Amino acid sequence: MDQQATFSVGIDLGTTHCVLSYLNLQEEDAQVQVMPIAQMTAPGTVESRSQLGSFLYQPHEHEMATNARRLPWTDEPNALVGAIARNLGAKTPIRLVASAKSWLCHGGVNRRQAFLPAGSPEEVEKVSPLRATELYLDHLQQAWNHQNPQYPLNTQDVTITVPASFDPAARDLTAEAARNIGLTNITLLEEPQAALYHWIDHTQDAWRTQVNVGDIVLVIDIGGGTSDLSLVEVTEENGNLALNRIAVGEHILLGGDNMDLALAYRLKMKLAQQGKELQPWQIQAMSHACRDAKETLLSVNDTQSVPIVVPSRGSKLLGSTLKTELTREEVEQTIVEGFFPLVTINDRPIQKPRGALTQMGLPYAQDAGITRHIAAFLTKQANAQGGQSEADSMPFPMPGMPTPPADFIKPNKVLLNGGVLKSSLLAERLLTTINSWLIEASEEDAIMLEGSDLDLSVASGAAYYGSVRRGDGVRIRGGIASSYYVGIESAMPAIPGMPAPMEALCVAPFGMEEGSEINVPSQQFGLVIGQPVHFQFYGSTVRRDDEAGTHLDYWTPQKLEELPEIQVTLPVSEGRHEGEVVPVTLQSRVTELGTLQLHAVAVDNQQRWHVEFDVRDVAESGSDLDV
Repeated sequence: MDQQATFSVGIDLGTTHCVLSYLNLQEEDAQVQVMPIAQMTAPGTVESRSQLGSFLYQPHEHEMATNARRLPWTDEPNALVGAIARNLGAKTPIRLVASAKSWLCHGGVNRRQAFLPAGSPEEVEKVSPLRATELYLDHLQQAWNHQNPQYPLNTQDVTITVPASFDPAARDLTAEAARNIGLTNITLLEEPQAALYHWIDHTQDAWRTQVNVGDIVLVIDIGGGTSDLSLVEVTEENGNLALNRIAVGEHILLGGDNMDLALAYRLKMKLAQQGKELQPWQIQAMSHACRDAKETLLSVNDTQSVPIVVPSRGSKLLGSTLKTELTREEVEQTIVEGFFPLVTINDRPIQKPRGALTQMGLPYAQDAGITRHIAAFLTKQANAQGGQSEADSMPFPMPGMPTPPADFIKPNKVLLNGGVLKSSLLAERLLTTINSWLIEASEEDAIMLEGSDLDLSVASGAAYYGSVRRGDGVRIRGGIASSYYVGIESAMPAIPGMPAPMEALCVAPFGMEEGSEINVPSQQFGLVIGQPVHFQFYGSTVRRDDEAGTHLDYWTPQKLEELPEIQVTLPVSEGRHEGEVVPVTLQSRVTELGTLQLHAVAVDNQQRWHVEFDVRDVAESGSDLDV
């Protein structure tokens, strides 16, 4: 934290939009402001908008004249990002990079490898998820510097928001993208916490009258590409109200983009009944038009239908330009019933058998029912206030007997965030569903906490957080949102066809504060140096009571989730040899950015090897030798 910074800047690095807000730290009673972001909206046209689309377009070399690519701060921009990228990509999706944020947290790919747009032809230039993130941040930085030349962004306090469900590897990659464009004074903040900070700032001191000690606030953040869930408990500290984040959900790739595509497919079926068939690229392109139509039809006006033009590539394809329309009834049926069905607390997301072969893509949620995902989350976190949940070990009912209601944590306050939930229809359906669960459990209805602009609140909350870090305002506490474990290979005689079983050692307990370090109490382990090895990590959002050093020789998939392994070759120091097994003890540290570092300390001479919880190529592994 730079005490000399003039501004606290908050950046919402969203899946579909980025927003930049700021707060003047030197002015008394200053208010958070949203900065209009200059961007190209069409070739040769520049406009300022409150949001920068998280899209990158890779044009054909002759597609745009050089003089049509100018921005206020340069005649040669590094990339076409923002509104122009989305507009051009709607016509040519194979050249559009989208969902870079989702790729950034996908452990199944090398996030530094250039492969986006995924599945595009060889002639389309590729970028990595990391590079796409850098380009969005770079545009924001250039726009800020152009408006505030005397206060360069790299000299201000910058808070970048990330999903609460981001693991340490995804957090580290986000921070790396910021460092790569010259931002060094950065902090990462969970998006649901940022939304709650904005609510606190927006309501001023009135927030203390809207919640009470013991209240559980469920934060539901549904954006363009993801759904993020968090639970915050209202506690008491030295006679004052305090907030403590007690649980986060999984990273669910399900949001507004899914809804737009569902509407596009509905229109495809309507046209098919008229004998008009569409190609896949047309459906993808039409989904962008469906987004605007959806927002219009779900708003509080009297519009009953919106015309939709189906893009084409010349008259030879379809004979003539096709037009159709999207009605309010079609939107409500598709989105309200398809994505927000009225379900019971016992309902769970449907997991369908996967095909043997699948395209290499993002791990999208298989079940579009967001309310089912919320039911699963609340049940999994049934005892988040007082220990680990036993919900997944509940006995099954006898055949013919009704299924008893599942035990679940009972939120009595709900805070919504994300552009999708600007629709009062969707917000009311969510609250109605949650309250139906509470009524069945003989609990009082949950109350909706009123925010402001759901598109801008995360960035605004992040800017406000800059003043909180200076001691002005209430701080939401929570530490890391999962317990983390490292796999220990068991020593046992060889058995044909059976690998040595893995045990798990807790190296970072739930709630461990950022910037803290602990010695992991346990016996000594053997560390293999000078040869390729792998570290296997695990995470758990339900084993809250495990302390550092807790040793597990058995667990269920519901308790521990296997995380991407880290492949490294640990260096050989003087006096040691390749393949040596060095007796070590373990230390762990959670950095200020929320990344996890595991240190192995040699018992004989205190030499240290450390591995950052990151996913890198072997050649650029996070292993270093400290002597």
